[in-house]
Amino acid sequence: MKIKTGNGSISPITLIAIWSVSAVVSLPGLAVSPILGKLSVIFPKAGDLEIQMLTSLPSLLIIPFVLLSGKLSIGRDKIRLLILGLSLFFGSGILYFFATSMTALIVISCILGIGAGIMIPLSTGLIVDYFRGAYRVKQLGLSSAINNITLVLATALAGYLANFNWHAPFIVYTFPGISLALAFFLKKEKPVQKPHTFPSGKATVKEKQTGIDRRKLIQLMGLYFFVTYAVLAVAFYLPFLAQKHHMGSSLSGTMISLFFLAIMAPGFFLNKIIMRLKGKVNFISMICIVTGLSLIGFFPDKFFMITGCLLSGFGYGVMQPLIYDKTAAISTRKMSTLALSFVMSVNYLAIMVCPFIIDTLQHLFGTQSNRFPFLVNAILMLALTIWTYFKQNSFTLGVTPAYYKGIAEA
Repeated sequence: MKIKTGNGSISPITLIAIWSVSAVVSLPGLAVSPILGKLSVIFPKAGDLEIQMLTSLPSLLIIPFVLLSGKLSIGRDKIRLLILGLSLFFGSGILYFFATSMTALIVISCILGIGAGIMIPLSTGLIVDYFRGAYRVKQLGLSSAINNITLVLATALAGYLANFNWHAPFIVYTFPGISLALAFFLKKEKPVQKPHTFPSGKATVKEKQTGIDRRKLIQLMGLYFFVTYAVLAVAFYLPFLAQKHHMGSSLSGTMISLFFLAIMAPGFFLNKIIMRLKGKVNFISMICIVTGLSLIGFFPDKFFMITGCLLSGFGYGVMQPLIYDKTAAISTRKMSTLALSFVMSVNYLAIMVCPFIIDTLQHLFGTQSNRFPFLVNAILMLALTIWTYFKQNSFTLGVTPAYYKGIAEA
């Protein structure tokens, strides 16, 4: 049995190896969250700054090492680079079990951040290397689905294990060991190389020199940052809104899990969604996000909040793999991982700056309402949605006829 790639075919074990890398991308930070409240008791001499460093330092390190990984991937063996990232990630997972001080936890978390940063762009870069056209779109959708279902399951597991021992949640950081073992199958089956065609059909002089359409790359980075920032209101601020309206933490946790499951869902039938919506795919996805955020902000009731989480997650779940696929389309195979590293870095940048942007806007408008993050992001997304309506045939905001024609032919 062989798996078609649009470049030829690969064995099922190679595909499983690629999927396994997609599965562990979302793990950084999961194990620490369930024990944050206990750390001040476990380490009474540790200050608030040290506890904050435990969560913030790995995130800070991920961004530069995502970019470094993209740069190092040019003209080098990407599988060796992947093995390095997975080894650091897996090694840090083992070291956590021997940590007995806050300093040790912080140092190990930094190693984890470096390993994760190296691995993250390669997780999507592998799909771009092995697959082309509609096959690539399908696999990017499945990658997103696998990533988010792992996030939900690993979060639940880490929370459950935290009830037994504070070291126990760190077992989720050993999962990259599976990917590390499977990575050696990727060395045996290298992707087939074919000439790259840019979306415009003819590369400009700059594109030939750099291997990347920089103008389109910047546009995709801006779109990805904005959309990610908008939906992060659900992950960051829904627990506070739920608490304000006397909903338990378990219910808010369930709603956030449903949000991530909704991001996962489109990945299983992304090609069909594109064929159904065609040039309106981003426009409809943005309408889902605007409607979802508005429902949560205007009607903080259990039914409307759950519906809002599902709509916001679904819209984002369609747009994310599409942005990755377009990034691959505007770069040569040699430069694709570098282009992806730039796009993926803005995802982590949005995670870091979202609270600061919301806080600044709250001070600007003189409000501390728990509904504000959802309503202001809904308004900002509505503005982008209206602009997208008039740009449905553009490369960045829409889907050109040539794009979905290729999917239909496949």
